[in-house]
Amino acid sequence: MKKVLAFITIVITVGFLSYFAFIYYVPVSEGIRSGELIRLSHKGIVIKTWEGELSQGISGAQIFKFSVLDSDKEVIEQMKTLQGQYVKLTYIEKYRTFFWWGETRYFIKTIQKEKSPFNQN
Repeated sequence: MKKVLAFITIVITVGFLSYFAFIYYVPVSEGIRSGELIRLSHKGIVIKTWEGELSQGISGAQIFKFSVLDSDKEVIEQMKTLQGQYVKLTYIEKYRTFFWWGETRYFIKTIQKEKSPFNQN
C-alpha cells in the first residue's frame, strides 16, 4: 500500500512540475504591437502585479491589455518614462498565467519609443 501511495504522489508531483514548466517556459506566441501607452499600474492587495494598456486606435476602441513581470525592472522604468507616448512593445503570450505574474497572458519584454503615425509634424 505504501508503494502505491508513493507512486501516486510521485506521479502527481511530476505532473504538477511538468505543467508549471510548460506554462513558465513555453510561449504560445510572440509579437510586436504599437500604440499609445495609456496606463501602467501596480495593482493588487496582497500580491501586486504590473498591468498596463496600449491604445491602438484614434478613438481608443482597440485596447491591448498586458502585464509586466516584476523581474523586468528596466521595462517598468521605461514605461513610466514613456507614459502617454507612442511606443512599440515586444511581447510574449503564455498559455496560462499565475495570479502572482499578472492578470493577462501577454507579458512585455521590451519597449521602444516610436514616431506616431497620427502626428505628422
